[in-house]
Amino acid sequence: MKPFLKLISMIAMALVIVPSIVYFGGMMSHDAVKWTALAGTVAWFATTPFWMGREIEVDADAVEI
Repeated sequence: MKPFLKLISMIAMALVIVPSIVYFGGMMSHDAVKWTALAGTVAWFATTPFWMGREIEVDADAVEI
């Protein structure tokens, strides 16, 4: 499941970055860039937390903060 989620996250990141570059080249409208970037942002935040977790160290419960 993790590799699939990573793939979806990378595609979502591309949906945020690539339209901006294409818009800079004059090949995409501003509204299309906004909606594509919004879809990519939603997809990124929906999938990334499931695979980008932080591993807790073995002795983390012995440390007081």
